[in-house]
Amino acid sequence: MLDALTLERRVAVAPLTHVAVYVLSLAVAGALALGVLVAVGVPTDALLDELVVQVFLSENGLAKTITIATPLMLVGLAAALTLRLRFWNIGIEGQLLIGAIAATAVALGDIGGPLRLPVMLVAAALGGALWIAIPLVLRMALGVSEVVVSLLLSNVAFLLLQHLLFGAFGDPARQFPTSPVFDDLEKLPRLGLGDMHFGLVIALIAIVLAAIFVARSRPGFYAAFVADNPLAARTMGFPVQAVLIGSVLVGGAMAGLAGGIIVSGTEHRLTQFVGLNATFSGIVIAAIARYRPLWIVPAAIFIAGLNVASQSLKVFYGVSEGVVLLIQGIVLLVLVTGQFGAAFKISRTKAA
Repeated sequence: MLDALTLERRVAVAPLTHVAVYVLSLAVAGALALGVLVAVGVPTDALLDELVVQVFLSENGLAKTITIATPLMLVGLAAALTLRLRFWNIGIEGQLLIGAIAATAVALGDIGGPLRLPVMLVAAALGGALWIAIPLVLRMALGVSEVVVSLLLSNVAFLLLQHLLFGAFGDPARQFPTSPVFDDLEKLPRLGLGDMHFGLVIALIAIVLAAIFVARSRPGFYAAFVADNPLAARTMGFPVQAVLIGSVLVGGAMAGLAGGIIVSGTEHRLTQFVGLNATFSGIVIAAIARYRPLWIVPAAIFIAGLNVASQSLKVFYGVSEGVVLLIQGIVLLVLVTGQFGAAFKISRTKAA
């Protein structure tokens, strides 16, 4: 007779097992995603062309994919830096919006003279860091859940964006709620392929620096230890709080920088549509990358490619944006389930 089921954490998991589970999870997620597309009416013989050729192998499609992937790399990095330390940052979109607002404030205020563009990006990063500092302080001082606070702050940031676009930041020459178009001095330079801009270089530099920091520096070693076992790290005297504060603030800064890059590199003004569903996309990218900075690049390109493909699928086959979010959710769910299955085992205890 079955008496009870218990969940036990595996003492050690072979690296090869982790790799096998990861590859299998991606394969299952890909199969399910294709099944969803076929179920909503996309012909099977069009899948290869719509998802691969038009997105990655055509010049125009690749330029669109890389352009969308640029801020996604930064929001994925933001999610990876915070979530790996079990700081549940569900307000990445809010930090991105505040970053976009801060960069726009610098542009509209003509601050910084010839250095205005760098000042805009620094202001965006600082804005994101300050916005995430609110749930961080509330958690550390009062034990308030950062899930609730960061999520609510996203709504606050969006309402602030609306307030500014319909007020101080609004363009009186337009009927739509947008800011005036930035001057050339406030725009990131193009890279010569489609709308690709210098923000890609900034994002790649940030990711490389993060990878070096995580793998080579002493604080990076502390962060890895804290992520694996915070209780043991605290017992051994590691600076757990300093590691948490530093990682969370840098994560918020990366999300804010993504907002600054969107307004200065792509939109060239502040609009209502700079959010990118950043929170959900960032979490999915971080999960695909397994919180490793360098893996974020292909993960962000994959998610960006899915978004580019969705635009074509929407026009020709009526596939809604909700289906794209569903596919991202499937990828996240399958990856998390696979990771959970590799880390834990279920033991059955039978009555004597």
